[in-house]
Amino acid sequence: MVGSLVSVLIVEDVPEVAAWLEKVVHLAFPDSVCAQARSLKQAQKLLTSEVFDLHVLDLNLPDGAGTALVPHIRQQSNDAICVVATVSGDDASIVEALSYGINGYLLKDQPHATLAMQLKQISMGVPSLSPAIAQRLMRHFSETVMVSGEAPLTPREAEVLSLIGRGLRNAEVAAELNISTNTVSGYIKQVYSKLGISSRAEAAWHSKRLGLW
Repeated sequence: MVGSLVSVLIVEDVPEVAAWLEKVVHLAFPDSVCAQARSLKQAQKLLTSEVFDLHVLDLNLPDGAGTALVPHIRQQSNDAICVVATVSGDDASIVEALSYGINGYLLKDQPHATLAMQLKQISMGVPSLSPAIAQRLMRHFSETVMVSGEAPLTPREAEVLSLIGRGLRNAEVAAELNISTNTVSGYIKQVYSKLGISSRAEAAWHSKRLGLW
């Protein structure tokens, strides 16, 4: 970020938490100016008329995850900073959020001084993860079987991987490809076997790795 004045958008549906996050932001950037949105819809409206330097996004909003805003934010400015601040530390949430290219993934249960320090680091171009998230990621990928000679996916298997990697459920994949849900399940089983994985979080990561979305 250039200069000390920072424009910040906090996307958080709980007013008390949003106010707390604003205090964290002001601790990190005393001259910052904050706007708040309680939902994706409100945030999208703000983003149509203003460009922010920093975006602090909750994952669990009434109308979706805050990461859904990232593609639009990146279209506005490649230099914009997007940080997830959440209580969700499960593998699926972490991998999905990181697949959007966010700059940091922070847990709200940390002291506000720690969060402020992490925001400062992120503003200087240092990607930041809460320690608990970093440890979970290391454990997650250490348990993921990565075989250099993995069997190639067929075009249909790649299509299925691409769709489930984007978060579609089996029924939605079936409708998209005009096949039965049983057939979709069979393809997923084959994909999991070839890639040596066992969860949708891993599927999302491999889909991104293979450039399928």
